[in-house]
Amino acid sequence: MKDTPLSNCERDFLLKAIEEKKRLDGRQTYDYRKMKITFGTDYGCCFVDLGKTRVMAQVSCELVAPKESRPNEGIMFFNIELSPMASPAFEQGRQSELSVKLNRQLERCLRNSKCIDTESLCVVSGEKVWQIRVDVHLLNHDGNLMDAASIAAITALCHFRRPDVGIQGDEVTVYSPEERDPIPLSIYHMPISVSFSFFQQGTYLLVDPCEREERVMDGLLMIAMNKHREICSIQSSGGIMLLKEQVMRCSKIASVKVSEITELLNKALVNDKKARKEGGRCGFAESLPQERITALKMEETSVEMTDATERAKDIVQKADARPQKVPSPVVPVPGVGQVGQGLQNTWGLEEDEDDEEEAEECDSGEEQEEAVTKMEEERHEKEASGEV
Repeated sequence: MKDTPLSNCERDFLLKAIEEKKRLDGRQTYDYRKMKITFGTDYGCCFVDLGKTRVMAQVSCELVAPKESRPNEGIMFFNIELSPMASPAFEQGRQSELSVKLNRQLERCLRNSKCIDTESLCVVSGEKVWQIRVDVHLLNHDGNLMDAASIAAITALCHFRRPDVGIQGDEVTVYSPEERDPIPLSIYHMPISVSFSFFQQGTYLLVDPCEREERVMDGLLMIAMNKHREICSIQSSGGIMLLKEQVMRCSKIASVKVSEITELLNKALVNDKKARKEGGRCGFAESLPQERITALKMEETSVEMTDATERAKDIVQKADARPQKVPSPVVPVPGVGQVGQGLQNTWGLEEDEDDEEEAEECDSGEEQEEAVTKMEEERHEKEASGEV
């Protein structure tokens, strides 16, 4: 199913607003949407909300044979799933051009930047290594998928814990979390992607474009950078020519945004670690009371509960006394019945018909009595004439 295209009026309105440095959601040119990072019950499950864009990342691991070219290194595998639940433009079970592009960009951002120590994933050289798989599921699409996916993936990798292993001769033993504490991954740095959209052949620039702004943009520039201001990957799409000054300007903006996002990411990880250590509610169980599983946003309304009992008593006292006996309803027109305890069960139309039938029966009874009386008189007269 194809997505609904923008009309010419909507397109002109968006471009005119961008020229006047205004955006649909009231943000400034270089502002990000509100970002929220939450974690699941298990290690390695992360939810990222970027405005109305919602992404879930899940990290898993298994022991496999290493590649022949790199026998001492573990394997990193990334997969992005675009579900029709997120947008009607996505098709189930079929890789689109967008999913392939996002997958390659995520691999360049995380795997090619060497942010994870793959040598620490080796168990037995040339025989057993850990394969780390990162599955990114798009739950709702409202633009800037790459930024949300990269944040969710690196946060899930930082949150993930792999099982501990023991080696005795040729035997490899994998311990459960109850036997030994899981081990976190060795992460050198955290690359985060920042997207810039260009309009009117590069004249106007926006950070974190929403879904409608992506439809009218002329080009897109994605810069993956860490907090040390090291560029991990850069990709331009859309077919527009960018000047060196524009790219340098975007990289300076990206360094500021990456520092802010990294600080938020570390704070979320510390809060989750503290909650799990104290034995508090976290992940799926913690999100149930706030109904954050099925709702993107929930507005809380404050309710004044002071002196509620006294107010209730005053209202009851001031209220009118309840009548002891309910008055009998009156049937206004024929054809309306009343049924109830202590009430007469009547139907107006049937009562009229019964009266007419009784009147007809009375008339017919009187006629029969008169006929019988006449017959008796005639018989008496004949008997009297016979005796004479």
